[in-house]
Amino acid sequence: MALYTTQARVTGGRAGHGETSDGLLKVDLALPRELGGQGGATNPEQLFAVGYAACFESAIRFVARKQKLPLTDASVTSTVSLLPNGEGFKLGVALAAETKGLDQAAAEALVSEAHKICPYSNAIKGNVEVALSTVALPAKAA
Repeated sequence: MALYTTQARVTGGRAGHGETSDGLLKVDLALPRELGGQGGATNPEQLFAVGYAACFESAIRFVARKQKLPLTDASVTSTVSLLPNGEGFKLGVALAAETKGLDQAAAEALVSEAHKICPYSNAIKGNVEVALSTVALPAKAA
């Protein structure tokens, strides 16, 4: 049984408009200038990057709570690249996690465990190469 289900509809593809069924997300889409488009609006890679970063940071916090680790803060920067793949395309992802309150070894172990349970990580496992990096900051770092 699903814990949560959502739905979105897009018309116009990469140069269109998307909305979730509850109306909370309404977004205009544009092909990036780097791909020959006009830019000026978001694109699927940006939406994927935000979603993955949010999901992965939540997974970090979930694992830290479950393991009773002294994590005081965390952030994730997700870099998503659109890459050629024969006649089509594929994605590449780099996730850079920053943690506060853990030493480097504990932070790396935490990020590794988060990668095992994150729904985005599991959805793309075996299909998208994901590079992980971790920086452990002191608990009182700004």
